[in-house]
Amino acid sequence: MKRKRVSVIGAGVAGLASAIRLQHAGYDVELFEKEAIPGGKMHKIEKDGYKFDLGPSIVMMPELYREVFELVGRDPEDYIPMERLDPMYSVFFGKDAEERYDISSDLIELMKTLEEISDEDAEGFLTYLQKIYERFLVAKNHFIQRPFRQAKDFYNPFMLRQALKLKTFDTADRFVGKYIKNERLKQMISFQTLYIGVSPFNGPSLYTMIPMIEMLYGVWFIKGGMHTMATAMERLFLELGGSVHYNSAVDEIVIENQVAKGIRVGDRFIPSDYVMCNADFPYAMKHLVQETKAKGKYTDKKIDSMKYSCSCFIMYLGMDRKYEAIDQVHNFMFSEGFEENLNAIFEGKLLDDPSFYVYIGSKMDPTLAPEGKDGLYVLVPVSDLSTSEYEWNDETINYYRSKVLNRMKKVKGFEQIEEELVSESYMTPPDFAFKFNAYNGACFGLQPTLAQSNHMRPQSKAKNCENLYFTGSSTHPGAGVPIVLLSAKIATEELQLDDHEKKAKHEVS
Repeated sequence: MKRKRVSVIGAGVAGLASAIRLQHAGYDVELFEKEAIPGGKMHKIEKDGYKFDLGPSIVMMPELYREVFELVGRDPEDYIPMERLDPMYSVFFGKDAEERYDISSDLIELMKTLEEISDEDAEGFLTYLQKIYERFLVAKNHFIQRPFRQAKDFYNPFMLRQALKLKTFDTADRFVGKYIKNERLKQMISFQTLYIGVSPFNGPSLYTMIPMIEMLYGVWFIKGGMHTMATAMERLFLELGGSVHYNSAVDEIVIENQVAKGIRVGDRFIPSDYVMCNADFPYAMKHLVQETKAKGKYTDKKIDSMKYSCSCFIMYLGMDRKYEAIDQVHNFMFSEGFEENLNAIFEGKLLDDPSFYVYIGSKMDPTLAPEGKDGLYVLVPVSDLSTSEYEWNDETINYYRSKVLNRMKKVKGFEQIEEELVSESYMTPPDFAFKFNAYNGACFGLQPTLAQSNHMRPQSKAKNCENLYFTGSSTHPGAGVPIVLLSAKIATEELQLDDHEKKAKHEVS
């Protein structure tokens, strides 16, 4: 029997995982990617002998990374050798970064750190863990691993009871504040909502499950950095017989009478039985889906009115030495006015005193930098382009560069950072928009507000077009590498469900 053809648009994490799953399931899968290498935002930067992950850098929920390899009977260790980090990261507070805590996922070590801060807050932390773990189980079992095809999939007595258990109407900051009073400890626990591009001061409290996941399941490092995951998935897909076309930007999803017929790449039409789109959903709806009826409610006006996650300004710094005094791979530098800083991001303002994150992959894998040297990846969360009240230009880059370097000079070990800097490059919100079609330069896609989550988030199966499916961070269940890997699982299962139903109808007729 002839294998059905699936065209996958975009070799981001979810596109690669979808391609692997469908090729393994017996489809003839072709993957089309506008860039020259796989990964989407899980890309890489190479300059002057230094190698950096371009975007994602923290490995959480490693079982989801491994699952796509185990599904096809491969040993993940042969593709993505991982090592657990302990401590997971360091956090720095104070004007001169004089206060530092190393955060461990070993409960004994973690409790020692918390008790240094306050016995009362250590007790509150355990209560927070228990409360959020209950909600995590509800989310895992009933929401983040399933699609919402129709309204009744959510609006039924059982699901509404589960939704009430999630208690989503509080903010992350207020929820943590019920159990923990120390402001710095609250920040340590609530800031991880930024991993998915939303502020803890207005993001739903459910997302405080992110630090819980870190503390209960650990943080890991993949040898070679995160881009190893992208190249490993590409390798697996090719081994399964799939084909990849790089430097092949898709210009249109060809739709006739609300049925996807294939894709157009330049002058070429590639006929397809199914189309799996890993391009950012808002971008795809605005630019790739051109038939008005197939857009449904996602008109250009609707796309522009939706709320977007924050963006990032990332500096990739090649240094002329190693930094023994900074002994963790992941480091978070908190500004004094943390809440004002985060509010400014989502109000579109230039940040006076930004909080930022420093990732030193070469600590775990020395091949990522020339011998005896370190590469520093510095990420500053900033406004997306639809919110931003300022332009991105050399002046803006230099503004943030000087803010970051001046702050880092106050950290023990980084005092001479400016003189030790030998190579630098950057990614800005317009770069994310141009290079990866991230709508509004929003690195994490649509913001996971209550009105843009679960059944109200774009779903895998297109609502107004047959044979078209979506995957990636702007679709259900949301952003973050482990979650978009789940998105790929949901999307491919939806496609196969429809395909089996068609086969059954055909056999009956």
